[in-house]
Amino acid sequence: MKKINILLIEDNEGDVLLTREALESSSIIGELEVKKNGELAINYLLSLISDRSKDLPDLIFLDINLPKKNGHEVLQFIKSNELLKHLPVIMLTTSSSDYDIMTSYKNQANCFIMKPVDINSFMEVIGKVIEFWCSISLLPSNKNPNI
Repeated sequence: MKKINILLIEDNEGDVLLTREALESSSIIGELEVKKNGELAINYLLSLISDRSKDLPDLIFLDINLPKKNGHEVLQFIKSNELLKHLPVIMLTTSSSDYDIMTSYKNQANCFIMKPVDINSFMEVIGKVIEFWCSISLLPSNKNPNI
C-alpha cells in the first residue's frame, strides 16, 4: 500500500494530536506534517515546489482561524499556484458561518467540515475523511511536477 502524505495546517495542539491519533488508528499508512500558522504553511509549500526531489502532500487539512495568514489566504495561495492547485484541500474548522463556507467553496476547497466538539466524534470524522480520500477516491500523484 502506498504511503499517504498529509499536511495539517492547524494551530490547536489538541486537534493536531487527535488528527494524528485518527490517522494512526486508520488502515492508511500515512505521514502527518504539521504547520501551525498560514505563513509557515505557505513557506513550506514553496520550499517543496522549489526542491523538486520532495513529494507534495497527497491531502491537506486546513483550519480557517490561523495566525499570520488565515485559512482563506492559504487556500487562495494553493489554488492559484499551478503546481499546487490540483491538491485536495479539506477545510476543517470550528466555523459554521455561511461566509466561511461560501468563501471556501468559491476558493475551490474540495470539502468543508465543521470540527466536532466531542473527541470520539472528531476522531471518527477525521478517520472517515482520511479513508474516503485515501481509499475510495483516486488522488493525483504527489510527485513534484517537472515543469
